[in-house]
Parts: sequence; structure tokens; C-alpha cells
Amino acid sequence: MISFDLKSIKPAVLQAILQTAVAPRPIALASTIDSKGNPNLSPYSFFNIFSTVPPILIFSPSRRVRDNSIKHTLENIEEIPEVVIGNVSYSIVQQTSLSSTEYEKGVNEFTKAGFTMKDANLIRPKLIMECPVNFECKVLEVKKLGDNGGAGNLVICEILTIHIQEAYLDDTGMPDLYSMNLVGRLGGNLYSTNDERNLFEVPKPLVTKGIGIDSLPENIKKSKILSGNDLALLANIETLHPGNFSSDEKVHLKAKGLLENSEVQAAWEVLRGNS
Repeated sequence: MISFDLKSIKPAVLQAILQTAVAPRPIALASTIDSKGNPNLSPYSFFNIFSTVPPILIFSPSRRVRDNSIKHTLENIEEIPEVVIGNVSYSIVQQTSLSSTEYEKGVNEFTKAGFTMKDANLIRPKLIMECPVNFECKVLEVKKLGDNGGAGNLVICEILTIHIQEAYLDDTGMPDLYSMNLVGRLGGNLYSTNDERNLFEVPKPLVTKGIGIDSLPENIKKSKILSGNDLALLANIETLHPGNFSSDEKVHLKAKGLLENSEVQAAWEVLRGNS
């Protein structure tokens, strides 16, 4: 394992490491407005949800590493503490990237990137019609984390209203991840998608307590076929009944195939030699 001394590493290198290692990150497409009424639009991947009651989103327009300047989004929020945050689907990822261009202050990125503005219900910044979901927010606080290039500014936002396009709702009226196909930000120029090709389910641990990997039979724990993920699935059962568990690699391969389809009980039956 290689260790990095953060006191000697250059900020640009540190930024590249962090943005690659902490990924994928959701993207906030932030719509703000200045005191003269000029709209601004810019994406931020230092973003997430941090509370449900109250409903809080936080994103961070960091100071630029290269010249320690701040972004128009932050300037606008200091003037008008309101923001619309849209999420970003694959269908608008190129437009979103274009909106990150450092245009002069007063230039409308909605127009430059081909996005459609719509009046919000409760606040002055504009909704982004192409986003699957828009959050109207009031800014509760801006917490500055430093004065040097690369320092973050945590914009703590309370959600006032949520707008969801009907095309992105499932049969129960809830947001549908399959149709939204939201993108995640990675390091460098890389992004990731979230569609039916790569979405998968992970069963939650039991409400009671799974037996844990440490309680698995030794020949299962030491399998050359079963991965840590496989063992975790096998260990997420409440009770393991005694039995003679196979060490045969062909049996473990068959069990692994079942585990890939989350067929945990069937995998246990195979390992017991019952199938």
C-alpha cells in the first residue's frame, strides 16, 4: 500500500486523487440568480442528501485550485440565498458539462447549454425543465472551509418543494431509477450511468442478525472460488443448521452462480450436497 503525505502533495494532484477515489458522486445542477435578476447554471459533484427531517441537501462550490477564485454560483447565493438543484440524467449529461464553462458573469448558461427555464413556485431561481427532478431550496448557511485554492464552501440547503417529471415515476408514483438513468461523476473526464445494464440489488442485512462470515464452516470460508461478496451473502442468514458442507470446487462454482442471482437458500442446498 502506497501512502501519500498530504503536507507535501500538490493541491491539483490531491484533487485528482480524491475525485477518483471518492466516486461515483451524484451531480447537482445548481440554478441561482443574482441581485440584478441574472440566472446562472452550473454543475457540482461535491453533493448529497444529509437529512430527511428537515430535508437537507448540501453541495460545495469549491474555490478554484488554479487561481483561488470563487464561482458565480457562490456569489449569487451570497446575494440571493436560494437555489434550485436539478439531478442529471444521461440524456442531458453533455449539456450539463457545457454549462460548467466559465462564461463571464451575467452570461446565461441556460441559453448557452440549451436548457429550458421555468419559474419556480416559491423561490426566484429558475427550474431546469430537462432535469428529471428539481428541488426548490432556501439556503440556510454557507460554511466556508478555508481561504486557499481547493477549499470548499458547504451550501446547506433546505428543500421547500420537489418537482418530478411524470415520465420518471413508476407505477406507485415514486421516482424510477431505471427510467431516470442518472449519471455519476468519476475522476478525470469519466462518468458512470445507472441503467438496467448495471443496476443491481443487494439484500439488506436481516432485521435480526446474520450469523456473520466468522461463523461460516471453515471449508466455505477458505474457498478458492467464493469471493468476499459471496461469503457475505451466505452469512446473511439467521441460523446455520449443522451439516456436511462440500469442499469441491465444482460445487462451489455452482453455488457461486446461484449467489450471483441472489438465490442464497439454493446455494446453501448445493453446498450441503442436496442439489
